[in-house]
Amino acid sequence: MIQTKGFAAYDATSDLKPYDFERRDVGANDVKIEILYCGICHSDLHHVKGEWGEILYPSVPGHEIVGRVVQVGAEVKKFKEGDMAGVGCFVDSCRHCHSCREGLEQYCENGFVATYGGQAKDGSAPTQGGYSNNIVVDEQYVLRVPMNMDLSRVAPLLCAGITTYSPIREWKIGEGHKVGIVGLGGLGHMAVKIAASKGADVTVLSTSPEKAKDAHELGAHNFANTRDKDTVKSMVNTFDFIINTVSAPHDYNMYMNMLKRDGTMILLGAPPAPAEIMAGNLLFKRRRLVGSLIGGIAETQEMLDYCATHNILSDVEVIPIDYVNEAYERMVKGDVKYRFVIDMASLK
Repeated sequence: MIQTKGFAAYDATSDLKPYDFERRDVGANDVKIEILYCGICHSDLHHVKGEWGEILYPSVPGHEIVGRVVQVGAEVKKFKEGDMAGVGCFVDSCRHCHSCREGLEQYCENGFVATYGGQAKDGSAPTQGGYSNNIVVDEQYVLRVPMNMDLSRVAPLLCAGITTYSPIREWKIGEGHKVGIVGLGGLGHMAVKIAASKGADVTVLSTSPEKAKDAHELGAHNFANTRDKDTVKSMVNTFDFIINTVSAPHDYNMYMNMLKRDGTMILLGAPPAPAEIMAGNLLFKRRRLVGSLIGGIAETQEMLDYCATHNILSDVEVIPIDYVNEAYERMVKGDVKYRFVIDMASLK
């Protein structure tokens, strides 16, 4: 077994603290990665607080992982020692269901194995994430990080990047489309960058008017303060697509009314309570409400390569591991532009 150091939640209410644990030995198809950076996703906070169901503590969060390959199994073909590699939101899946066979492992009908808070397929141990100094993953679930990218700014692409890239790709959003982005946080700022790079006309829809300057600097063409009733009224029947990144409770119907006939709102956030949708908002304009979840391995690799080609990176604040609890507090307040990333060298 491989000795590993990390930071873990020991219960739902206490701060994260140092935690020593073991990873499995490197198998024939495995890649061992020395973790250099790990992004902090809002999902990490929901998880450690037990807000998405019962979990087994101690639990090490983190699914935006980049690092250096330091060991490969005898049958590994895609990686060699010294390569830069990444790990996203899952580390395994059933591999044989309809979705897995189509390269859509995120929709595995038998459930993918989450990078943390999941259970190894052999049932041997709970999975532990990237707030740690190493990780061992089957090569089929490891991503190749293109050379000459700032690794600290690559890390959030493994979640925030692919979560926004996937629906933009799926619905072929690009030139000629008017796109609204609801929320300008970790997901929203990546949605702006990627949609704008595809040639779409991008408007940020936000309740925080002070974010207008940032929205334009990130590539948005327009900004709308959705607390202003006249602004909201003026935007009825405006957008071909709305990418909704908000996980807090909010009024879906207001945004549905902003869609043109045959427009589509894509949900990326998961508010904790059920939302009410007025049927008329769908029926009378043939509008659609859809959801999207991260991306498969091949699509995530495509996203990384696309971002490397177009110089698209996350805007980050790099922190030491012992600042993680303060980072969580600031994340709840929206006080980050736009992703915290842990420098794992600080763990040593």
